[in-house]
Amino acid sequence: MPSTPEIETMLRDADLRATRSRTAVLAAVYGHPHADTSTIIDAVHDERSEVSHQAVYDGLKALTEAGLVRHIQPLGSVARYESRVGDNHHHVVCRSCGAIADVDCAVGEKPCMKASEDHGFSIDETEVIHWGYCPDCSTRSKTEKSRKSRKDSLV
Repeated sequence: MPSTPEIETMLRDADLRATRSRTAVLAAVYGHPHADTSTIIDAVHDERSEVSHQAVYDGLKALTEAGLVRHIQPLGSVARYESRVGDNHHHVVCRSCGAIADVDCAVGEKPCMKASEDHGFSIDETEVIHWGYCPDCSTRSKTEKSRKSRKDSLV
């Protein structure tokens, strides 16, 4: 995680003022990958209780527009934010608990997939989300199925 002076430099390099609230919001995003807004608000308040909810929302918007933060929103999920920007990566999402992890692009170029028809668009990004079950939920599911199977055989 970058230090406070490094975060302030990142903000200035993106032509943003390095305010206390923006610095706290960016630090929270770095400290909590794929966090939702509520988690970021809580993290900011742990460090700077004087920062308002609105300042966090405004900070996330400004950081996203400046390219310092990436906004993702898998289907059925609230908005999430991550600090990993500027590369070509995707995500894997657990269908059960909603855990999210980064997945590097197999090709590495941006975008890593070519559309069969671009309809005149200048495509600069392709979003891929892999869905499945995280290790904890996979194990829990197998255990529950095993218990149900034993219970059904007793009936």
